[in-house]
Amino acid sequence: MTEKIYIFDTTLRDGEQSPGASMNLEEKLQIAEVLDEMKVDIIEAGFPIASNGDFEAVREISKKIKNSTIAGLARANLKDIERSWEAVQYAKSPRIHTFIATSPLHMKYKLKKTEQEVLEAIKKTVTYARNLCPNIEWSCEDAGRSNLDYLYQCIELAIDCGATTINIPDTVGYTLPDEFGKIFKKVKNNVANIDKAILSAHTHNDLGLATANNVAAIKEGARQVECTINGMGERAGNSSLEEIVMTLKVKKDLMPFHTDIKSNFIIKASRLVSSITGFPVQPNKAIVGANAFAHEAGIHQDGMLKHSGTYEIMTPESVGLNKSSLVLGKHSGKHAFSEKLKELGYEPGNNALMELFGRFKDLADKKKEIFEEDLIALVEDRAASYNEHIKFVSLEVNAGSLEKHEARLSIQIENEEKMKQCNGNGPVDATFNAIKEITSTNYSLKLYQVNAITAGTDAQGEVTVRLEDDGFSAQAKGSDPDIIVASAKAYINALNRLIFKKTKKFTDKSDDLKIEGV
Repeated sequence: MTEKIYIFDTTLRDGEQSPGASMNLEEKLQIAEVLDEMKVDIIEAGFPIASNGDFEAVREISKKIKNSTIAGLARANLKDIERSWEAVQYAKSPRIHTFIATSPLHMKYKLKKTEQEVLEAIKKTVTYARNLCPNIEWSCEDAGRSNLDYLYQCIELAIDCGATTINIPDTVGYTLPDEFGKIFKKVKNNVANIDKAILSAHTHNDLGLATANNVAAIKEGARQVECTINGMGERAGNSSLEEIVMTLKVKKDLMPFHTDIKSNFIIKASRLVSSITGFPVQPNKAIVGANAFAHEAGIHQDGMLKHSGTYEIMTPESVGLNKSSLVLGKHSGKHAFSEKLKELGYEPGNNALMELFGRFKDLADKKKEIFEEDLIALVEDRAASYNEHIKFVSLEVNAGSLEKHEARLSIQIENEEKMKQCNGNGPVDATFNAIKEITSTNYSLKLYQVNAITAGTDAQGEVTVRLEDDGFSAQAKGSDPDIIVASAKAYINALNRLIFKKTKKFTDKSDDLKIEGV
């Protein structure tokens, strides 16, 4: 049986200290409930002395959370400790977490205390806390920059006074992994009563090493790690819960440890915290980023289609996602492109596939990401090009404030040119009426939109038209310096597409194979 690593989540305390990340009571309860559901061992619910709102949040979380230990933070003074106990006492499993700085820099400039005065404060406050609560965590703030011999003294004293968990924080993200790991190793070897307490690690990401430092600490004896959802926290943030949990899952061969975390709740927790705080998760964030299980490069996509293990070290399902995604872009290969077309119901022959792939590559050079709608449009555009029953030939219109609106339109249907002259409530309406008369169609016009695609008075106009009939719809564009001509072209293009969709197939004249419709 592997050793357990206890997960101490401080999203509601250290995470909330991220500028702009303040949360109200209801929001904190929502997050606490999800953390409890995913079996976080300890939830640091807040800093009760900080404000009445923080106190109320810690108290309400203590009352409502069913399984997790609830911790309240307190500085090394009696008022803080009393306030923390008042808030957490309702918890099924309460904890007081008290701390004081032990680095020369902090003691001199922040605390303005001598080493002896800090030792006296530890004795007084830890003893007081233990008389209130059986579960006491003590932290030596800025341990990463503390004198080790003095650190040993402080830790031994805190344990003697009743601390059951000793937290060693890299408060400013200063240490390197091997450096941080050695602190834990030396503490284990030099603190006489260390067997009476659990060692905890709390890391910050100022150098991007928070998770690596926590991993190093675990290897050297830490059995509790302090972390946050999405790595939120002061400055550059904390070690992220999801990275710690999944590292232990993936690297069991080198790290024979486990957590009780239900990892399939990770995405749910990540999205909830992001939604509540308004802090978006960067796309390339490990485990929970939008690109964490997304593959664009053709070589990677080909490997994924053959065996997911080629480019994924964990399954998307293990963190709460349904599946990986093959993102189509300019680096994608033909294999992924073909598979995506199959998903959409298209199975073109080889010649058609190569032509479509060429068009896809041209489009991908212009767009950052290709969506399903883009692929459908590619196929339908190609289909329409082989099935253009109707082609624009010419258009003349009479328009103006004093003249009647009249359109004289010529179009080609198959190989026969036809002409019609029609009136309407404006030149566009007259033109559309002429198309309907010639083609004997009367499909519903659902969208007519005009945009200028170049600048100046000679701007080229772009018109978008969407037609619907009998549950089918088709949208197309037309462009021309003359906006009425652009309108005619757009309508005819949409008409060809709608006819194609309604027939649901076309014969590929290049390789004599059929492509099925959407």
